[in-house]
Amino acid sequence: MGIFCFLFSAIALLLVIYSITTVCKVKKQISEMLDILADIKSGNGNRRILAKTHEIVAPLAYEINNIILLYENKISILRQAEEANKRLMTSLSHDVRTPLTTLIGYLDAVHKGVVIDKERDDYIEIARRKSHDLKDYIDVLFDWFKLNSNEFVMKIDMIEAAELTRNILIDWIPIFENRQIEYDISIPEQPFWARLDPDGYMRVLNNLIQNVISHSHADKIGISLCEFENCIKVQLSDNGIGIKNEDLKHIFERLYKCDKGRSEKGSGLGLSIAYQLTEKMNGKIIAESEPTKGTIFTLIFPFAI
Repeated sequence: MGIFCFLFSAIALLLVIYSITTVCKVKKQISEMLDILADIKSGNGNRRILAKTHEIVAPLAYEINNIILLYENKISILRQAEEANKRLMTSLSHDVRTPLTTLIGYLDAVHKGVVIDKERDDYIEIARRKSHDLKDYIDVLFDWFKLNSNEFVMKIDMIEAAELTRNILIDWIPIFENRQIEYDISIPEQPFWARLDPDGYMRVLNNLIQNVISHSHADKIGISLCEFENCIKVQLSDNGIGIKNEDLKHIFERLYKCDKGRSEKGSGLGLSIAYQLTEKMNGKIIAESEPTKGTIFTLIFPFAI
């Protein structure tokens, strides 16, 4: 009986010592966690809480680390968005104010009688064209802001893509002919059903065509639609100046312009909008190009099930 009491007392003492040791260790780890969290709060987002898998605080440490990583990623995204917005505002200031100032100059010259007769008519025509260019630019800006807002909603429905594509291209044919761009359009008579947002699909196709007209310097453009691995494949090709390899991987980024020094119009948003809209319709957009050998844009959308 005495031995039993001795063993019981010894075990109890060991348990007390273990408990006190464990509590002290946990308190020390919690204190270290608080120090690390205070360091993170002050701006050092690279700190992490270390713990071995068998330790009591391990689940808590791992969960805190996951939360820190999540918020660091969100902060990084916000910083990138802030930087992009700054560049957008700089671009907006240049790309809107410059043509607007030029437009006012032409209209003032007409209003004050500085130009007369044919020269006056020429000034009015230039002002008209610049007004349309400015409107197109502002439309692209509104599209981009709308696309990146929380209120943007697509109306995806069962759409016959072949007929929709033909209807979109009809409006481009006079523009091709006016600019003396040879065009080859190949769209089968059979129906191609896909789940698309008609306005979104139209914007994607229009942006790609506008990009060719504005920047490729092409005199030939080909547009085709066909079946490809249980998907609809729309391809737009040109024989223009092409895109350098170092630029090709960036062309769908917002505000990216291949020629940083060019003065021609362009928001740097058109291809970014096309890319985002295509993704929202569960599609894929691919660009292939070689300098002096033209560019091919490929759109792929799954068949409607």
